[in-house]
Amino acid sequence: MKVAVFSTCAYDEDFFKQFNTGHELSFFAVPLTDQTVSLTNGFEAVCIFVNDQADAVVLNKLHENGVRLIALRCAGFNNVDLIKSKELGIQVARVPAYSPEAVAEHALALILTLNRKTHKAYNRVREGNFSLERLMGFNLHGRKVAVIGTGNIGKAFCMILKGLGCIISAYDPYPDESLKSLGITYGTLKETLLDADVVSLHCPLNDDTFHLINSETLTLFSKGAMLINTSRGALIDTASVINALKSGQLGYLGMDVYEQEGKLFFRDHSEDVIQDDLITRLISFPNVLITSHQGFFTQEAMEQIATTTFKNIDDFAAGVVLTNSVIGI
Repeated sequence: MKVAVFSTCAYDEDFFKQFNTGHELSFFAVPLTDQTVSLTNGFEAVCIFVNDQADAVVLNKLHENGVRLIALRCAGFNNVDLIKSKELGIQVARVPAYSPEAVAEHALALILTLNRKTHKAYNRVREGNFSLERLMGFNLHGRKVAVIGTGNIGKAFCMILKGLGCIISAYDPYPDESLKSLGITYGTLKETLLDADVVSLHCPLNDDTFHLINSETLTLFSKGAMLINTSRGALIDTASVINALKSGQLGYLGMDVYEQEGKLFFRDHSEDVIQDDLITRLISFPNVLITSHQGFFTQEAMEQIATTTFKNIDDFAAGVVLTNSVIGI
């Protein structure tokens, strides 16, 4: 099949060329939008990532251009209008799980870095400053950690926390019985967030979770708590989080995702004046750590993404049922 692969970086090309099962691939560094959808003319499938857009306007044009499959190389599909794609008969498949441990471990890395301030210690020592002033952290052992969402990634994260001796409280509409058997307690969102020392988000973005963390829910945290988001940026109301950081209600913020990341992440803007006032404000805080959606970025995860994506394309080309279909046409 002829496949247009959008939002690609050098590492995407490397892995997709290595694991290609015989398809004709064209790589585009630009994201899929209503401005770039014309590039899909003559292709049977498009492969897109987290910040590509497949809304009704784009889907109509994809349909006109002959595209019959959208192969997401990620787990989330909030950027695809599923109702419209089903109406047009465009199949949508995803990669439901790719090394959930990769994202869970990155969440832990954010927690430990913010807590023990290893990034600041590294810079100090390189400058000959061996002082410990303002580097004090806290023991994670015995602290209450609220885990929002216990799917594959949230479950892997809970298993890590168990080893650290944390008190884990979880919220998920579908509680995991195996986690319950390990002593992890489930409650309502309010019960889970109440007096939490660390809150880590591992849930999908949908109408129910949009701005889940806002001015009201932030007041439930223990004062000076840590918030970690490795899921989707719009789970957090950024303006409310900034206010909570300014007041001290929120003591630390670790983000691997950002609500407006589509205009920034995966690209070098070091020579640009960043026009996004919210993220520039966040960067100015000494207790904020931002990474640019790299939680998934391990050798194992990239291999799984490539192999599963090509399986989805192969199955579609063969006319068999797509195991990883999102809409089940």
